[in-house]
Amino acid sequence: MLSAFAVLLGITALLAFLNERYLRFPTTVGVTLAGALASIVIIALGALGLPGVREWAAELLRTLDFTQFVLNGILSVLLFAGSLSLDARQLLRQRASILTLAFFSTLISTFLIGLAAYGIFALVGLEVPLMWALLFGALISPTDPVAVLDLLKRARVPTKIETLIAGESLFNDGVGVVIFLVLAGVAGLEGHSHGPVTVQSVLGLFAQEALGGLLFGAALGLLGTRMLRSIESHAVEVLITLALVVGGYVAAADLGLSGPLAMVVAGLVISAVKHEVFTAETREHVEGFWETTDQVLNILLFTFIGLDVLLTDTSAAQLLASALLIGVALGARWISVALPFVFLRRREGYSSYTVRLLTWGGLRGGIAISLALGLPESPWRGHVVAVTYAVVLFSIAVQGLTIMPLVHRASAATNALEQAGR
Repeated sequence: MLSAFAVLLGITALLAFLNERYLRFPTTVGVTLAGALASIVIIALGALGLPGVREWAAELLRTLDFTQFVLNGILSVLLFAGSLSLDARQLLRQRASILTLAFFSTLISTFLIGLAAYGIFALVGLEVPLMWALLFGALISPTDPVAVLDLLKRARVPTKIETLIAGESLFNDGVGVVIFLVLAGVAGLEGHSHGPVTVQSVLGLFAQEALGGLLFGAALGLLGTRMLRSIESHAVEVLITLALVVGGYVAAADLGLSGPLAMVVAGLVISAVKHEVFTAETREHVEGFWETTDQVLNILLFTFIGLDVLLTDTSAAQLLASALLIGVALGARWISVALPFVFLRRREGYSSYTVRLLTWGGLRGGIAISLALGLPESPWRGHVVAVTYAVVLFSIAVQGLTIMPLVHRASAATNALEQAGR
């Protein structure tokens, strides 16, 4: 495990250096593309008769296990770091918009994509059961907070837009995982069964995971702030927050609660009072630690996404389904955002560009791939994994590289609305 991680770390550092030195793409986009290109080169070398190269690389990635690496490894750190960096009080002011998008948009998108995927799989000759198509809808619907936050930091968008996009992305990530787990239980997948399936049991499981995760995260955040108020050593404060994140995430999983939602709320609770619980010096150390950790793990995650192309064998039917489902994912994202915005736009004063920005800026990433790879072996698993990779790579490469003009238009329109309001 340590040797495999050392190789991944070395490759990541090299790809990040090449991107920063020559390509100048956003880091998440650059390292993903470079990793995917490296995977294609390795596959080509194997096809040209260089023995063992692809097998060695594939075994390295299997040793690290992408699902464990993300869901039970770095996800807790990334979500906490992302929420800690937000202005929690501004997020509270926009809570209606953020929670509406996080819950209702994710649900709408899940069923739109799932039903469309069921039809498309059948159309191309890949018979996938409806529940597996809905699982695909659940895992691909949440936008990836890691990719979104990286783009927002570079774009310098107005605080209102940044808070909306980042807050929705952080919360819909947790909601998406909860929906996925509920559907996996309904489908009776190995390790996800929760007894007889009834409306009450499904709603109860959703409430336990989502509401329980929110409340547990709030309790963790309050415990952390109480401890942090009483000390001034930045090393101990970093240690407390780190233990809170790792220990809290494991405890949430053991209690059957949503770890991702718990980490987001815990980070926001501490963020809301960080000017009070930290001195200026210790706050600089603590925030510096989490920001650096977030950036390093970001780069590792997206290198891993690019390299994991090695593990994905695709057929012509899967490629056709992928091309169609990329369009479906974008269409479902637009519908799921536009419907709530019929009410939110009038109430909150967002510009007409906000829906377009939320749609095209809704990048998918490591969460989708880790959930897909975590599916049990079945005749349909390969189809879901292949189309998941296609949607994720398209969103990172194409949407990630073309989002900036739309960001600037949305920023200008939002600033104009705010000035008119004054």
